[in-house]
Amino acid sequence: MESPKGPSPRLNIITLQNDETLDLNHSDVHLTRSDHLFQSTSALEILRETIRILRYNLSGFMAIGAILICPVSAVLLSNVLVDQTLVKRLTIRLLLFAKSCGLPLRPYIEHSCLKFSEAAVSSVMCFPLYVTLLLISKAAVVYTVDCTYSRKTFDSSKFYLIMRKIWKRILSTYLLVCTVIIGCLTLFLVLVAGFSSLIVVIGLSHDLILYAVIALGLLFSVLFANAVIVCDLSMVISVLEDVSGAEALLRSMVLIKGQTQVGLMIFLGSTIGMAFIEGLFEHRVKTLSYGDGSSRIWEGPLLVIMYSFVLLIDFMMSTVFYFSCKSYSLENDSSIECQSVLEALTASPVSPVAE
Repeated sequence: MESPKGPSPRLNIITLQNDETLDLNHSDVHLTRSDHLFQSTSALEILRETIRILRYNLSGFMAIGAILICPVSAVLLSNVLVDQTLVKRLTIRLLLFAKSCGLPLRPYIEHSCLKFSEAAVSSVMCFPLYVTLLLISKAAVVYTVDCTYSRKTFDSSKFYLIMRKIWKRILSTYLLVCTVIIGCLTLFLVLVAGFSSLIVVIGLSHDLILYAVIALGLLFSVLFANAVIVCDLSMVISVLEDVSGAEALLRSMVLIKGQTQVGLMIFLGSTIGMAFIEGLFEHRVKTLSYGDGSSRIWEGPLLVIMYSFVLLIDFMMSTVFYFSCKSYSLENDSSIECQSVLEALTASPVSPVAE
């Protein structure tokens, strides 16, 4: 990446360079870095930047992963809160819905309905964890990345003060994000029902209906991925900027212009990583064991740690992606010194942010 004119007046982003030097003889790790803004980057460059940030503030990120993310990952992977009776009922309803749309009840259709039901029930049952531990972990990751760019380490007391100030706007943005995701999935089901009914009226075969629905699903998956990227970016914005809810979503859509392809690659990589670990957990821990089940004793915790690490990297990449989009869109000004965006909040007395 080429060096621009100067740091941003708002964020003053400092990227970690390949020529960074570590002084391991001191209690704190010091980095020698060149100050410059992100330019339009690729997903691979954002991943490299994320790894450098992780190395610089390793203890803070590992604490976030162990205390906040791991418990959520363990509950999510094990499905310990999922009521299988509700899953079966929802699966039957989805199969009836698919049959009424004219879709043939092939094994992969039944499997898709089952997985969708498990995901839906799991999301509802785990929502209290999502809206507490996972939401706090996202904010903590954003705070730690911001501290890293200002050459500081994670400070739990300052983070507590910051969370007291910004919690309401983070929560309101998250609830709106959940509403948008649910709305997108509902819209997809409505489109499938309408599209399938139209094809049935025309008189096409069931196989053609299935192929048409698969094509519609592929198109929707791209649109859904874009919606998720905008929602993830809006969560970072609600932490770093004094906006929330619909305003944060609109701000996210403005920032992501010209960077959509990078966001899609980040989303694809994270999704594949999490799906791979979920599949391993399903096969190795829930289904397969060595006679007495001893494999579950070490494979289960290992996969939970791996899943938590992927989630941590995903949160970090979303934050770095925000800084990339932000810096790319701002005019340059070299007159402001590097300062943490969030730590400025601790300068004033603690009071709830009026939304």
